Amino acid sequence: MNKKLCCFFVLCVVSAFTLHARPFGNNYDVRKFGARGDGKHLDSPAINKAIAKAAAAGGGTVLFPAGTYLCGSIHLRSNIHLQIDAGATILGAPQKMKVYDAEEYFAGPAYQDGGHTYFHNSLIWGENLTNVFITGNGMINGGGLVANDGIENIMDHSVDNERADLTFTSSTNWPQHLGNKSIALKLCRNVLIRDITIYHGGHFCILATGCDNLTVDNVTLDTDRDGMDIDCCRNTMISNCRVNSPHDDGICLKSTYALGRLALTENLTIVNCQVSGFREGTLIDGTMVPTGRGTGRIKFGTESSGGYRNCTVANCTFRDCHGLALEEVDGGIMDDIAINNITMINPIDYAIYITTGKRDRTPNLTTTSCARNILISNVIAEGVSSRSGIQIFGLPELPVEGIRLDNIRLICDGGGTAADAARVPKELGAGYPEPARLGVMPAYGVYVRDARDLELANITTSFETNDLRSAMICTNVTNLEIDNFKPQVASGVTPARFEDVGGLVIRNSPGISQ
Repeated sequence: MNKKLCCFFVLCVVSAFTLHARPFGNNYDVRKFGARGDGKHLDSPAINKAIAKAAAAGGGTVLFPAGTYLCGSIHLRSNIHLQIDAGATILGAPQKMKVYDAEEYFAGPAYQDGGHTYFHNSLIWGENLTNVFITGNGMINGGGLVANDGIENIMDHSVDNERADLTFTSSTNWPQHLGNKSIALKLCRNVLIRDITIYHGGHFCILATGCDNLTVDNVTLDTDRDGMDIDCCRNTMISNCRVNSPHDDGICLKSTYALGRLALTENLTIVNCQVSGFREGTLIDGTMVPTGRGTGRIKFGTESSGGYRNCTVANCTFRDCHGLALEEVDGGIMDDIAINNITMINPIDYAIYITTGKRDRTPNLTTTSCARNILISNVIAEGVSSRSGIQIFGLPELPVEGIRLDNIRLICDGGGTAADAARVPKELGAGYPEPARLGVMPAYGVYVRDARDLELANITTSFETNDLRSAMICTNVTNLEIDNFKPQVASGVTPARFEDVGGLVIRNSPGISQ
């Protein structure tokens, strides 16, 4: 091959690669629309002009070169790609600038918290859009975003301080323009959020409600409240994400009544993710400072009017935060849930928590909260706090059903007393379904109440400090199968206790008797 032909071939290959690697559509540099990127001047008006121009042309890529862009509300449009380059930061403006959009009208009453009711008062938001992409190696810094809902929550204290009645009033205090979310998406389709970092994200770094075909990939969230809430969404993939949230949930799946109708969260996959409860900012800087009370977990619930179906969680790690929680308490159904390959270091309060309840934040409710067909397998949890290892609670009138726990190893702190062993956990009823409200469990390993068709296989429990509690207690369980249960027990302590248990089968579990 002669030199000219060789050069032509190389140029063709490079050109083809470049065309493939570049984003499709026209490019719109926000600086060319007046954005300064100096962190002092308000850039969101210029950015919104760039987005509007791209949308008018049928779509395109809105580019954020390196710099700090002080912003109020940024308005997403269909067929828009926000590309935040390395070295670029979108910085949330202080509340005193009053540059966040007003909370939109909501025909209340609401059956969900204010943070789930309003979307327009966000740093970046979009509603009823198709083809939305937010990518790049840059950062969104919530800056002036607040972590609370303020006047958005007007509580009816008759229901455990949890039911909200958020109808509009004529008060001069409303609407608030309260910026409290980094990215809020409602009823959007074909959404990709990839590679970005969000720091100090307000109440939610990412809130997606009623979205379809949503992908969140290789995203880092380091914040003081929720990392991401996926609410009433279908066909969602969350992968390769790192989420640190010391004071609230890391990856939280919800099914609220925010759409004014029942809607399942379904066809969901969470894979290869890390959640933690370190001090805010210490995931990004690498110091990873524990708080001792970090939340940070992966959780289904609490808001669960519609329920959950066909969901998978796999290959995830928990560190210095609460454990895995599955909470169906608002009359919906939790069905066909598979969770596999989970490791936990220092899970706080519990490693695994499954519950149904009667909080019932759903209008005209005629159903009872239901959880069934749940498989949790291949879990290692070390440093499990003394409260409990695994808790499973159904309702007396409708037990949880068809749950299998398989190949689980719990290394617990221990230290339980004889008084702890004698406790009987209360029924939460309409209360908030958090294990901390139940106190220390009478079993250090596995505690089950109100279940049927329960399988516990290949479970090993141990403790670091002598514990006077049984390793397992099961109460009001029908059709319980135990295979290869290996507990450590203190001298004179019964390894397992069974009360009102029918259809009990025990295999390969020396020392465990009916």
